[in-house]
Amino acid sequence: MNGKSKNSMNYSRRDFLKRSGVTLAGTMLAYKAALAIDTAPKKVRIGVVGGGFGTSFAWHEHPDCIVEAVSDLRQDRRELLMKVYNCQKAYNSLEELVLDKNIDAVAIFTDGPLHVQHTIEAMKNGKHVISAVPAAWATIEQAELLLDTVKKYGLTYMMAETGYYQQSTISARKFYEQGKFGALYYCEAEYQHPGLEGLYFYQGKKTWRYGVAPMHYPTHCTSQLIGVSGERLTEVVCHGWGDDSPILKDNVYGNPFWNESAMFRTNRGTAFRVNIWWKGAHRGCERAQWIGDKMSFYSPHPNGLGPVIIRSGEQTEKDDAGFERKAPNFEQYKQPQWWKTDMLPEPLRHDTGHEGSHTFLTHEFIDALVHNRRPAIDVYESLAYTVPGIIAHQSSLRKGELLKVPQYNPVRLIE
Repeated sequence: MNGKSKNSMNYSRRDFLKRSGVTLAGTMLAYKAALAIDTAPKKVRIGVVGGGFGTSFAWHEHPDCIVEAVSDLRQDRRELLMKVYNCQKAYNSLEELVLDKNIDAVAIFTDGPLHVQHTIEAMKNGKHVISAVPAAWATIEQAELLLDTVKKYGLTYMMAETGYYQQSTISARKFYEQGKFGALYYCEAEYQHPGLEGLYFYQGKKTWRYGVAPMHYPTHCTSQLIGVSGERLTEVVCHGWGDDSPILKDNVYGNPFWNESAMFRTNRGTAFRVNIWWKGAHRGCERAQWIGDKMSFYSPHPNGLGPVIIRSGEQTEKDDAGFERKAPNFEQYKQPQWWKTDMLPEPLRHDTGHEGSHTFLTHEFIDALVHNRRPAIDVYESLAYTVPGIIAHQSSLRKGELLKVPQYNPVRLIE
């Protein structure tokens, strides 16, 4: 952030008197006024790029943020961005927008394969970045290029992963921090999006989504465990399913699968099953379930079962074969609406897309910049969500071969 630091005002009162030649009372008033101005939060001036998903965030409502400019290659989307954010300044491209010296940060909601390229363009022009998912596209080289870029420029990077701030995930994170799961030994997450083909074409032309490999879009699932417990995914076996669709035969990714199912192992030995499915007789969802030896938590299921907590108990029951077993306590969980609480500034306390996560992402990025701290989903966290999917897809192409997942933040691994 620009502006003098508080330390720059740290000369002695006697020096201040000698320089100014004013009365003590006047000096102290001026000094306090200067400090008040200096320590007041600087409003972050953000540029928003991408008039599709980029219109669904509350940048203009955050008390510490101003939407300075917007951009999209399409005029209709530029105009929509201007309308949503009440912003009169628009650029035809990201490359033009990042040259604007009034802009502190850029929100990148462009095509998935361009995220790293656009992050580089923004950072080399001195802009902090929040990017849509995934952080890197399809290759380890892309992931390492992103990390090198963030290190080179020393600017803030955050990935806008909605799974981290879904209301059920916030609850699970609180349960974990309170030790309620006991030993969290298993987790499942699933992202089901049947009918994704509707996004494969625009005006008769193929979009970047055409034939995308499911595990190249893993973060809605991987965030559900990593974002709760902090552990890292270290190895994976993955299997894919496809059919004879032309989409699976002529896509630029060489992807033959509609659906991919992976089993990961974490650095703590936790088993983590991830399903990402684009096609089939299943309902759309982004959900998870966290299984512990003392308590388990199931987020809402698309077939109608709401959030549920299971607690271990000492009472017994008989199964259908007549054998005795322990009968855990089953209870409905009334999901708090965390977006209504003081976790957010008051103007942002309203429901948004992806289970209330968008205003949380808005606040986390802006607050991290204002207070000069790392955001929760920083570059290391982002790669921890993204890279396992890249490796999982490689496993599926190799008929389920066990593969190791590269680690980019070993210092923060919790054994």
